[in-house]
Amino acid sequence: MGEMAVVGALVAGCLSGQRETGAPLSMTVRAIDAHTYVMLSGTTTYRLRLLGADAPEQDQAFGLQATDSVARLLAPGRVVMVAKAGLDLYGRTLGAVLLPVATVAAAGRPVPLDSLMVVCSWAWASDPDRKAAARAAQQTAAQRAGRGLWKCGVSQAVPPKLWRSFDSEIKRRYRVGCTW
Repeated sequence: MGEMAVVGALVAGCLSGQRETGAPLSMTVRAIDAHTYVMLSGTTTYRLRLLGADAPEQDQAFGLQATDSVARLLAPGRVVMVAKAGLDLYGRTLGAVLLPVATVAAAGRPVPLDSLMVVCSWAWASDPDRKAAARAAQQTAAQRAGRGLWKCGVSQAVPPKLWRSFDSEIKRRYRVGCTW
């Protein structure tokens, strides 16, 4: 089964828990990293931090690959739906991104980018309020498949929240071994 077929099958399962948001359209300006984007809504440009997924940092193993994969989906000028959910401590808009059906093979409904990232092994599921139980199952399936950030095993993948707390010496030790 091809990767997009697997993604389509897994994404179909996560869509059943998503409600239609009627989210306003935004246009992608650029991806800063795999979970932070510069978006344009009308004449307003804003930074969006994706909810529901936490991707590796740029200096972390698989960080550049995850960013590149998401950047291809969110190419400059791509129109997406965004459901805003407040601001974070850094002034970024928090929210969900829904990709139009034409972007990926799906079941006729917009595809949540966070779920797609988890299914494709580009990010960890991040669901502190436990509102989307399907994401944990998606992450487990991705780990078992051993692709993307799980290529070298679950124990080799350091969650970004933990990575951000490491000093440069600890980060240097984690950069050896598995090559992505």
